[in-house]
Amino acid sequence: MNRLDEIVKLVNGRLSLPSDITIAGASSVARAESNYITLVTSLPYLKQFEAGPAAAAIVPIGMASTIKPCIEVENPEACFAKIVESFRPIINRKNIGISPQAHISPNAIIEEDVCIHAGAVVMDNVVIGCGTVIYPNVTVMENSRIGQHVRIFPGAVLYENTVVGDRSIIHANAVIGAFGFGYSTQEGSHQLCPQLGNVVLGSDVDIGANTTIDRGTYDSTTIGDGTKLDNLVMIGHNCQIGKHNLFCSQVGIAGSCETGDYVVMGGQVGLADHLKIGNKVSVGAQSGVMNDVEDKQQVFGSPARPWREEMQILASKGKLPEMRKSIRDLEREMLDLQQQVGSFLGGSTSAEPVEPTRNAA
Repeated sequence: MNRLDEIVKLVNGRLSLPSDITIAGASSVARAESNYITLVTSLPYLKQFEAGPAAAAIVPIGMASTIKPCIEVENPEACFAKIVESFRPIINRKNIGISPQAHISPNAIIEEDVCIHAGAVVMDNVVIGCGTVIYPNVTVMENSRIGQHVRIFPGAVLYENTVVGDRSIIHANAVIGAFGFGYSTQEGSHQLCPQLGNVVLGSDVDIGANTTIDRGTYDSTTIGDGTKLDNLVMIGHNCQIGKHNLFCSQVGIAGSCETGDYVVMGGQVGLADHLKIGNKVSVGAQSGVMNDVEDKQQVFGSPARPWREEMQILASKGKLPEMRKSIRDLEREMLDLQQQVGSFLGGSTSAEPVEPTRNAA
């Protein structure tokens, strides 16, 4: 537990109301308990805080409550993260060196200050840079090169010839360099095409848990510096992913696609093969991209269209029931008019009555 005035000193903040309460933990507004501190960044959250059990809050300067103590700071998110960490400290694992339970090829080159945990397998001619940590049950296959200060979490697999840049992070059970999904049909059976390339990850690349990146057919599948891939992302063979891209969960990129720099893709976006996506493109969640996209475009939908155009289409779809009713009403009015004209002409008209469409769209 920490006294509230101690937390004020920790974040170099300003206490809005005098208080000597003791804080037992930190949590979001929705989950905070009676002796917890929480984070408030907007007026709706402030009202929820005032009505809820939380004892105190971190708030932006000028947003303090008048009924509960608040700590005013310039950067509430960063300060709250520091508070949460004080209650739940990050585990600082000791560098154990190379575990005797790890399986390291005598041909591997291991630089200084490398940590390799039990059950990890490092095969022939692998190079591992200084400060890198390889967690239990990681497999690094032949001729792979891992840079400095890389972290590879349990169960990840790096196929042969994989290259990983400095300071990259590969999360649990990711698979880097598996065969691409390429087959040729010969005499009625599907034969695996050559899979002779590799995967090259740039520096400061993050690969999410259970993400897969296929090797190139002959050349390299590449992921540019600073790109971050969420969990369950799939990158097909021969893709060239640019720098500082952000791909959310379940994005699927078919083979031989190319993206520019600073591309953002929402969850469950799918790209057809051989597409070129320009710089600073944003693709909305669940979009299906079938054509190239030029620089700085925002696209959405399946098939993906410019964002504004797709929003207009969605708005029109919402009006379809009303439009359907209007069409049926118009058909009835037209039928009534035909009958009136027929009666006026003595029951004789050359126009055939038009029956209302029963299955109008």
